Amino acid sequence: MRAYAVRRLLILIPTLLAISLVVFLLTSLIPGDIVTSIQARIPEEVIDRAAMEKALGLDQPLMVQYGRWLGILHQADGKFSGVFQGNLGNSWWRDEPVTKLIRLKWPVTIELGLMALIVAQIIALPIGTYSALRQDRWDDYIARTFAILLISVPGFWIGTLVVVYPAIWWGYMPSLMLIRFAEDPIGNLQMFIVPGIVLGMALSGFTMRMTRNIMLEELRQDYVRTAWSKGLRERVVVLRHALKNAMIPVVTGIGLQIPVLVGGTVIIENIFNLPGMGRLVFDAISQRDEPAVAGVTILFSGALVLINLAVDLTYGWLDPRIQYR
Repeated sequence: MRAYAVRRLLILIPTLLAISLVVFLLTSLIPGDIVTSIQARIPEEVIDRAAMEKALGLDQPLMVQYGRWLGILHQADGKFSGVFQGNLGNSWWRDEPVTKLIRLKWPVTIELGLMALIVAQIIALPIGTYSALRQDRWDDYIARTFAILLISVPGFWIGTLVVVYPAIWWGYMPSLMLIRFAEDPIGNLQMFIVPGIVLGMALSGFTMRMTRNIMLEELRQDYVRTAWSKGLRERVVVLRHALKNAMIPVVTGIGLQIPVLVGGTVIIENIFNLPGMGRLVFDAISQRDEPAVAGVTILFSGALVLINLAVDLTYGWLDPRIQYR
């Protein structure tokens, strides 16, 4: 397992390089630029476009800008400073290091993502298992309809309704200031529980359907029939035998949903006014802040690759028969 993990981590390097190139090129293709965005707010005669482009390095060819951002080409001052040196650059709009902005924002996104992931599994696994045990009965039909509803209804639509209707009916609006867990744990949970549930519901429908389908296959296996014939209780048969084996493909499905979760945080953070990394990258795209967009995206990409590796390594824990080569 150790050799397998090391090989996967080595593959991470070219993967992130390819992702960084794609992100950098796509960011550069966004219509407009940071200078135009600034000129829209400040009188044009106050800003010297040529001087600003030179200060930001925009007067250089695109691949030179990319090499400087990576740190394989020297900056205008002759120094090497880029991703390879642990520097994601300075935000053009905020004039602060991107690493500092990420350090301030990532706890919000991590808390929201973990809460949504926990909520999704709390909803999906019990209902999916129960639906398989009650196949083709009225409660199974209700559970399947509920799963299809969760898959079909967009999370941003539910989030918008949750924000708008309480404001209209009761004059209630989510807090505009971040309540940190260390300062007020109860207030922090109250602030995050609703967006966490909204985002978790959007993820749970797929897992619910997958859990039901895999459990139906496992419940028809010979080892489950043997367990039933021994007179074991339903809870023992389901939890100790069928569900554990069914979790391997379900864990794969959960791992595949992580990118959806990351994309969901961008939308939900903006709807509920949460100052996380999703909102940071959204604002950066709106402001044509290329270093912030590239820095946050490369961090998200690296985290997704590591999460997928963790999901693969989980298979060996769920089923000791699995060998890594």
